[in-house]
Amino acid sequence: MDFFSEYRLWILSFHIIAFVSWMAGLLYLPRLFVYHCQTVEGSEADAMLMTMEQRLYQFIMNPAMLATYFFGLLLLMAGDYLRSGEIWIYVKIALVFFLTVFHFMCAIWRKAFSLGKNDHSSGFFRFMNEVPTVLLVSVVLLAVLRPF
Repeated sequence: MDFFSEYRLWILSFHIIAFVSWMAGLLYLPRLFVYHCQTVEGSEADAMLMTMEQRLYQFIMNPAMLATYFFGLLLLMAGDYLRSGEIWIYVKIALVFFLTVFHFMCAIWRKAFSLGKNDHSSGFFRFMNEVPTVLLVSVVLLAVLRPF
């Protein structure tokens, strides 16, 4: 446990960096889907958006999500969060679970675009673009304020 005590701030810093990177992808990918809905299938814009979506998901979102989990688990091991009896940490973990579900929903939507089988409107993706924002605000407020 001395390792965690000595490097806790480094671990926390990398956790925050990973979370910010993951959130950037979760906020940007649905916006790309909005634009993708407005393209003609098979067009140059369609192909470009598919490439952008795939690279964002594979090279930024997936590694950032895994790093968020890795450093978050290290922080859980380093602290007494789970034994403290404080509810905020359990609510935060539940919200991160919902972010993870949203992450994999984005994968399903991206695959549908790549197969030419998207059934959703740009309005649907505009609405979905707000989901990670609400979760982000909630996670940050819980982590900083620890209200309960």
